[in-house]
Amino acid sequence: MKPDITNNEKDVNGFIFACTTSSQEECLSRMLFGSSRQYGALAVKVRKGDFLFLHNLDTDVLYGVFRAASDGKKDIVAEAWGGSYPYQVTVEALGDIVPLANATELFKHLNIKRSTILHINSVMRLCSFFRPYNTELKKWWATLLICKGKKDFILETVRNWELLGKAQKLTDVEEVPELQATTLWDFPRQSYGKTRKGDNKYAGVTPAELIWNLVWRYTEPGDLVVDPMCGSGTTLDVCKEEGRKAIGYDISPPKSRDDVIQTDARKIPLPDNCADLVFVDSPYGDNIKYNDHPQNIGNISSETQEFYDELEKVIKESHRILKPGKVLGWLIGDQWVKKRATPVGFLLYNKLTKYFETVDIICVARRNQSSNTGIWANRARRFNFYLRGFKYLFIMRKQLSGTSHVAEERKINWAFYERSRTASKNIG
Repeated sequence: MKPDITNNEKDVNGFIFACTTSSQEECLSRMLFGSSRQYGALAVKVRKGDFLFLHNLDTDVLYGVFRAASDGKKDIVAEAWGGSYPYQVTVEALGDIVPLANATELFKHLNIKRSTILHINSVMRLCSFFRPYNTELKKWWATLLICKGKKDFILETVRNWELLGKAQKLTDVEEVPELQATTLWDFPRQSYGKTRKGDNKYAGVTPAELIWNLVWRYTEPGDLVVDPMCGSGTTLDVCKEEGRKAIGYDISPPKSRDDVIQTDARKIPLPDNCADLVFVDSPYGDNIKYNDHPQNIGNISSETQEFYDELEKVIKESHRILKPGKVLGWLIGDQWVKKRATPVGFLLYNKLTKYFETVDIICVARRNQSSNTGIWANRARRFNFYLRGFKYLFIMRKQLSGTSHVAEERKINWAFYERSRTASKNIG
């Protein structure tokens, strides 16, 4: 195989795909790697020319080295693996396909995860394990070595093949978020990856991984996501990186964002049934000074009925623009001020159920709040109150045409399991 050296090799990335013994044959016969939605975000980031590796989870063998013969996209071969792995990329082998045993130990040694994107130095480091057994790989790097503009970059790395293969953990990598598996979400940082999503200095900024999870659970690349209270533009930044169309509105857009359109969320200028996902991170009272706009809902106290009446107008508009069967995500918190607790989330949820059916309710841990300090923690203990530790994320679905969002009575066949004696003794 003649090396294609037209691309800038400094921009090449590496990805690890997984298979089982039953699916490996189809991967190699079709020269097609695939992923489920769980790792779909990685698969669609693959670009033609990237390095790929295939990990058999049953035998713990890593196969390499492959290069992407296409960009990653959905349903390149829709019928492959019975449709179970729709996020796909076509591949070609770089010389002989070499098997490396004990892949899990290798990944542990290099600090590689399934959700890791390898950048060029880390790609070369992983390739160094295959190089002694792959003549074509040796030719590949020799060709790169004499390419104009790459000599110094490649030479420094090639001189240290053994060091690169046996020494420190990989550092030239990028972590992609993972889909949350429980109803408790905790994001230590506001953003992720190498590009900024939103502005972490913005009042009430949304965690970027929260939006990422909604985008990858409930939309596909090319779908339209609408954020009627877009703030600093976190939703727009996430969607741009994940291949979704996005429209962001705000009653008082930040001057730094020309892509956030000034609009009142109670009057969204979009046609009916056009959005694949609507996300709302609304005020939960007048506790935060967002802006001076006179129509800002955040200027209304959540201790008044007016606050919920105005939010209901946003709910109606969100319902109107959302396609039937699609999902709304709404993030909101409760309030405690001057010895009075207001269950803002419960009161809003009561409004949401008038229009939508419930998919689930998520507890999102609050971090980096102004009250998240030792002084405030001490005050909460001394004066017998609680600081707000979480927000609600209500995930609601617009019913399909001709159906009701009111849940019908169902008969559930529960499976009951007995505890072992050992477990009972430990509990006791």
